[in-house]
Amino acid sequence: MENTIFSILPPIIAIAMVLLTRRVLLSLGAGIISAALLVASFAPVESLQQLFTSFAVIFWDEGFNAYNVFILLFLLLLGIITAFVSLSGGSRAFADWASGRVKSRRGAKVLTVVLGVVIFIDDYFNALAVGQVARPITDRYKISRAKLAYFIDSTAAPVCVVSPVSSWGAAIIGIIATILAGQTFVEYSALEAFLWMAPMNFYVIAALAIVFFVAIRDVDFGEMKKHETLAITEGRLFDPEKPIPGEMKEEFPSHSHGRVIDLLLPILLLVLGTVLAMIWTGYQNAEQVFDIWLIFENTDVPASLLAGGLLGAIASIILYMLQMKTNKTANAGWIGKGIWAGLKSMIGAVLILIFAWALTYLIDALGTGGYLAEVVTEGNVPITILPVLLFILAGVMAFSTGTSWGSFGILLPIAGTIMIEAAPELLLPALSAVLAGAVFGDHCSPISDTTILSSTGAGSNHMDHVLTQIPYALTAAAIASIGYLVIGLTGSLIWSLLAVIIILTILFVVWSQRTTILEKAKNAQ
Repeated sequence: MENTIFSILPPIIAIAMVLLTRRVLLSLGAGIISAALLVASFAPVESLQQLFTSFAVIFWDEGFNAYNVFILLFLLLLGIITAFVSLSGGSRAFADWASGRVKSRRGAKVLTVVLGVVIFIDDYFNALAVGQVARPITDRYKISRAKLAYFIDSTAAPVCVVSPVSSWGAAIIGIIATILAGQTFVEYSALEAFLWMAPMNFYVIAALAIVFFVAIRDVDFGEMKKHETLAITEGRLFDPEKPIPGEMKEEFPSHSHGRVIDLLLPILLLVLGTVLAMIWTGYQNAEQVFDIWLIFENTDVPASLLAGGLLGAIASIILYMLQMKTNKTANAGWIGKGIWAGLKSMIGAVLILIFAWALTYLIDALGTGGYLAEVVTEGNVPITILPVLLFILAGVMAFSTGTSWGSFGILLPIAGTIMIEAAPELLLPALSAVLAGAVFGDHCSPISDTTILSSTGAGSNHMDHVLTQIPYALTAAAIASIGYLVIGLTGSLIWSLLAVIIILTILFVVWSQRTTILEKAKNAQ
């Protein structure tokens, strides 16, 4: 069943079920079982072994799997930080403080998007940290959690994938270096190639332009319009009947002793601790050579997140304990309750992530990515349309497998080999198309870990986030496809960028007119 058309069945089953039932764990479980059966050719005992292995490797894969375990521990620590920030009144105090400076819904939305762009070190970190800071402000101005999740998700991976100083940039530069090794026609380094590829990432350009425009102007359609209408008219930021990953269910005592520092200090220490740990682990793994590019190439992101999370969690607990002298509702009993409430709030997100990882392991064993790549490489398609086809293929692969890293990890070397032999002048556009498609597919996939964490950071129901984000992602992808078609036909970055900018301009004019017409209609009523 490996490397055949049957290898795409498990992700199709999981994605179809999650769209039909809106029950993420059930759908992921169905995908996992079907994948285990296919890997084992439907042999009962072997299927059970594959099922067990898919979960076991998350924690132990030829040794302790620190990468996955540290990510899960970081999520639990973030739950604790959230609990104590709420318990100490920090969230309320920050919202009160911010409301005096952020004067409107537009200001709250733009601030969230700017934070998403500024925090570009890692997409996991971005998704969770931005959510913690922005949620009190967006809640105050009645911005739906689904829109907050869209802002977070659409600024996390898109910025990381074009930033050389990020966990993504370091990994991509390393892959590019292996592609360029020994190529005599190449006159640029892997870092220079990466920087040249940034303006060729048309999906990132379109996605970021759209997210900024949506933040400035209320452009809502489809499911997002329903969520925003309920948020504005009824103050309903999310559907209370649906599960929310990271939602705090514990009712904490209400008091007026909270301070802005009770929220900001844990988050700042989380950020500072993570960044310093990334520099330190990268420095150690790079054999103590202080080279910023080498450091980010060798940094240990999960361990750094864990270090930052511990620092932030300890700080949040200490800040709460300092209130015990003045706050009558604060006592030692609430420390244990706060820790437990924080852990419980993240159980849903942790389980979804574990199931998604297990499905990813089995999909990899089936060779789903390799099969999809072979479909294109054996298709004898014209060279000029290869960039746009690679973009679409990377999108389909990331959507099906739930991993942008896995998609570009497979496709970048394949795209590099094809273009070096067939059209060296289109090498960088083709590589950029793969990266763009991987981010696009990741944005649309309900089994993507980054999408899951964006829902968690925003406090949004996961499927609400997926369904509200897809229209915006598809719009950006359609614009990017035209850009890659133009660059494939002309070989010109200027012409392709111009095409993307013109289409975005026309789109924004149409959206602006539509918004103005709706506003006039509302005022006339």
